Amino acid sequence: MDIGVLLPTGKAQWGADDDPRDLIAFGIRAERSGFSSLFVNDSLISPRIEALTMLAALAPATERVTLGTGALLAFLRRPIQVAQSLASIDLLSGGRLTVAVGAGFPGRFGRPFYTLSEVPWERRFARLDETVALWRGLWTGATSFHGEILQFDDIPPATLPFRTGGPPIWLGGASPAALTRTGRLYDGWLPYPPDPADYESGLLDVRKAAAEAGRPADDLTPALFVSVRVDDGVENGRRALDDYARAAYGMPLEELEKIQAVVTGSAEQVLDGLGRYVAAGARHLVIRLAALDLRSQHDQLERTAALIPDLQASAVHASSSARAVTPDAGDSGTEGSDAADTVPSDRP
Repeated sequence: MDIGVLLPTGKAQWGADDDPRDLIAFGIRAERSGFSSLFVNDSLISPRIEALTMLAALAPATERVTLGTGALLAFLRRPIQVAQSLASIDLLSGGRLTVAVGAGFPGRFGRPFYTLSEVPWERRFARLDETVALWRGLWTGATSFHGEILQFDDIPPATLPFRTGGPPIWLGGASPAALTRTGRLYDGWLPYPPDPADYESGLLDVRKAAAEAGRPADDLTPALFVSVRVDDGVENGRRALDDYARAAYGMPLEELEKIQAVVTGSAEQVLDGLGRYVAAGARHLVIRLAALDLRSQHDQLERTAALIPDLQASAVHASSSARAVTPDAGDSGTEGSDAADTVPSDRP
């Protein structure tokens, strides 16, 4: 069981006197506090420290934690350039990089990215899958690539990552088509469903798609992106989360929690809420701390770190129970439109 934390790289998470250079110290403290991964999210239209720059800075400053994107909007950058950057970070970190990718948040949060990047919105999912295929090809020495959208010949030798074949690549998204694509093409799944039951059913569909593609389902990492606030009870926690949601998304908590996983309350209540996702199959939590300045982020980091031993114990118990009773994957339904795909990447 891995417990990770999202670094507060977005300006909406800084106080007036905060220095973004302190994010390095935040990452070091998280590692020393027992977190097993540090993730950053991605954006083009909201002020923040750029995702890959942040990971490159963290690589030599940390020793054991996984460094991840949650999630990288690959279409914002030239694909060959990104392959070089990711391989470089994997080298600098000694093979500790995980790349979660996504096609962006739907609606008003997503379309401006494509307009600014001059990438057609209608082909976003096919382009994402081809971009990932191109990266993997470059990381194994390919000198050309021919997809439906991306076409390259005479590619110079690329920088090779630390690990043969490159870092694991996860997909963010929860539509039926995204679940199928995850199982067939990706190394892990990073959704944020508001209901643990939806996580459990989605994971079954991912594993079914993997099995149908001849891939070992257990090789895929089931992760979860979740916003957390440990406070003096649910009422205080919800108040703080509402402030966070309005500052980060321009919407009240009541709207945010309809589309994203949110857990708050006392330490015991947060442990119970996260434990439900663990029981549903999540084995790598990427926790976004709901706080609006770095001092409060450090406080939430300490409070959340105290839950790590119990969360890991709950994962051991859940795994033992799953081995004792193996459920039938059931009918995953038909693959539908990816219009509902979302990814926790384009807002703070």
